Amino acid sequence: MHEICVAVKYLHDSNIAHRDLKPENLLYTSPHPNAILKLTDFGFSKETFIKDTLQTPCYTPYYVAPEVLGPEKYDKSCDIWSLGVIMYILLCGFPPFYSNQGLAISPGMKARIRTGQYDFPNPEWKKVSQAAKDLIKGMLNVEPEKRLTIEQVMMNPWIRRYTEVPQTPLHTGRMLKEGEEIWPEVQEEMTRSLANMRVDYEMHIKNLDSSNNALLNKRRKRVEEKTVPKE
Repeated sequence: MHEICVAVKYLHDSNIAHRDLKPENLLYTSPHPNAILKLTDFGFSKETFIKDTLQTPCYTPYYVAPEVLGPEKYDKSCDIWSLGVIMYILLCGFPPFYSNQGLAISPGMKARIRTGQYDFPNPEWKKVSQAAKDLIKGMLNVEPEKRLTIEQVMMNPWIRRYTEVPQTPLHTGRMLKEGEEIWPEVQEEMTRSLANMRVDYEMHIKNLDSSNNALLNKRRKRVEEKTVPKE
């Protein structure tokens, strides 16, 4: 978590919101135990110099902040919510918000995200400290102005203490393995949802002969005048 926070702090210090933080966008430089963790995929990222300047609903369902789902504008604090979801998954192996129908997102899932309705069920959370749970609660605050900032997250005693993976026995591996059967279906739904949000950068060049641009017509006229032979 500490390495992920370092990457997010760099972005936020540069007034950039990533808007698509998720485990799939976190890659190690090599299989080596001391490999560096890299944050990737900046397709949704955007500069945000002042508060509440973002409006486009760009997100991956499991990790989306409640304000991104609504009509109101939002800011880079949406990344902190996603960080909270990532930390939750790392500690137990399943997301705090999910659809019971196998869809990328459902009305019920949206409602739970907007109200911050989740819990820390046993036995998956039995060995996890209260400090870790409190940190997640601070990141998953449904009110952006009350949500922790990246500076506050990095100053949190739990983050500062565990710059390396702790030895606490977790259920994460078992839960991820048990969920392998449903992941392909969920992944397919998410891919479909993301495809609809991606900006279409394909350029469509208009045929010049059919263009009625005033400036272009003026230039055409000049060229024609120069090419007309003098008598």
